[in-house]
Amino acid sequence: MQDTGFTERNRREIIGIATAHFSDKGFAGARVDEIAAATATSKRMIYYHFGSKEGLYRAVLTEAYRGIRSAELDAGLDRLSPLDALERLTALTFDYHFRHPELVRLVMDENMRHGPHIAMVVEARNELVLPKTAALIERGVAEGTFRAGIDPVDLHMTISALAFYFISNRYTFSAIFDVDMTSEAAAAHRRDQAVAIVRAYCQAV
Repeated sequence: MQDTGFTERNRREIIGIATAHFSDKGFAGARVDEIAAATATSKRMIYYHFGSKEGLYRAVLTEAYRGIRSAELDAGLDRLSPLDALERLTALTFDYHFRHPELVRLVMDENMRHGPHIAMVVEARNELVLPKTAALIERGVAEGTFRAGIDPVDLHMTISALAFYFISNRYTFSAIFDVDMTSEAAAAHRRDQAVAIVRAYCQAV
């Protein structure tokens, strides 16, 4: 089959629409024909360029993780003191999850299906996640502002959990406890709490 003018703009449009469908309906519920109908291309063209529904889904996961990893890498943490860098990383992670709930829903769906595709998403792998975190910890310990013995995986998990839960449970938690978890003000309040928790977890006594 010949390429019939498929462009990077077409690819971005398809991934954008597919992200909305997969995050809203899950992998099982999303349909490629519905995704194609919402774009300027065809189901046949999607299969040609992405190979399969699974290939399209992996492209969506890749872009979702690429977004947060790019934000982390562009945060300029190396130019800040360890404590300031830790606070910026925590706040950035929280804000990214708040502004990109589709990432949370995609990750939840992938976990519900026992992670069949995540190993193939390079942007999610630990060699991209942990070096910056490990370097930040080392700087803080050397400076005397961080306690010794902080594990990079534990720190990454703690920051991610504080950001993730606010989105993943916003509707059930709001209904059960009658609290606002959708507004900018609520997010800012919780972000400050997350920063304080992570700072206390890492700071030397």
